[in-house]
Formats: sequence, structure tokens, C-alpha cells
Amino acid sequence: MKLRVHLIQLRMSNDYVIELPSALVLVDAGSPGDTQKILSRLNAFRGKPLRLIYITHAHLDHYGAAASIQRVTNAPLMIHAEDAGAMSKGETHLGQVRGRGRLTAALMPLVKRLFPVEPVTADHVIQDGQDLQDFGLPGYVLHTPGHTPGSTSLIVDGRLAFVGDLFNTFGVPHSQRLYANDWSEIEKSLERLKALDLEWLYPGHGRRPLSGAEFASLISTQR
Repeated sequence: MKLRVHLIQLRMSNDYVIELPSALVLVDAGSPGDTQKILSRLNAFRGKPLRLIYITHAHLDHYGAAASIQRVTNAPLMIHAEDAGAMSKGETHLGQVRGRGRLTAALMPLVKRLFPVEPVTADHVIQDGQDLQDFGLPGYVLHTPGHTPGSTSLIVDGRLAFVGDLFNTFGVPHSQRLYANDWSEIEKSLERLKALDLEWLYPGHGRRPLSGAEFASLISTQR
């Protein structure tokens, strides 16, 4: 199937639009206040409806505008079972914090007051290996926990992966090193992705995707 990937670079994170022949899929839904920018980008694809909103994990910079986008588009929303509860309560759990992530953790109460998150309930609670063909998407769910218990990567067309916050490409590409529910699970999740021999991997933060070769190099340097 012919498809194209479009980056929406937001204040705090990246969203992606997967453009299919007759529909769109939105990967992540930004932060509170990002609604208009996201909708503007979606509206640029005239005549193509939003078929699905896929949330990689329940942090406010990845699902913060989901409720408002869903009200406008009526697109179904999905997230992994282990993160669905946090999203339905408007919560963000940072887990164990390292390095400069401690500053963000200290500021989180202020961030939540300045950018209140509207709770939203998933229409579809997904599991590892779940096929998404019913949504017109040639892809499936890969459970890649560590950052959060229910973090997932969306694998599309057997060659593309949308990985949430497993790694980012600000500066020298590096794996998640600030927040984790379980640090040991992050390494295992990276290895799961590496085993797929992917062509391109799209992070939730950073200026660009990683090629499969770059990702393999990133993994090898962290061993």
C-alpha cells in the first residue's frame, strides 16, 4: 500500500500523520493547546478523513489534545491497556527520574496547572501484536514498555515504526534517559525493535527519524 508520513512538530513533542490512499491516521495528539495546529494540518489533506488516533503512551505531551481532536473528527482513539487508566484520568506518571528530568518532575505540578489535561477514554484498548487492518492501516501494535507500562510502538508496512519516547533525535540520537517506569524494560524494548530490521523509526521528540542502520548503531553503542 502506498503511504506517506508527515511530521507535525509541536511545542513539546512530535505527532505524525500517516497518509493512506483514502484516509489518515494520527500518531499521538500533542499537548493541551495544540488542538488548532493539529487540526489545521489534518484539514490540509482535503477529502481524507481521520480514521484513527493512535496514542503511544499516556503522557500529557502525547495525548493532551486527544479529547478535543476527537470531538471534531469523531475518530476512534486507541492506547495500550496498561496506559488506558492514566489517560482516562488525565494523569501523567513519570516513574523513575534521572538527570535533568528531575527539573521537569519538580515543575510538573505547575505544568499541569498551566496546561490542564482533559481526561479521555480510549475507544479501543490494545494489546501486543494486535493487527490494525480493520482501520485500513497495514500495521500492528508492538508493546515496548519501559518509559511507561503501556508504551507501544506502531509498526507500519513491516518497515516503519512510530516509537513514542523510546529514543529521541535532539543532538546525538540517544535512548530514553530521563523518565522510566522500568529502566531494564527500555533496553528490552529497543532490542525488540532492532529484531524487526526496520527501515525508518519515528521518535516522539527530535528533528528527524532514524534509519534502520542508525538505530542499530545506537543500540550497539549502548551495550
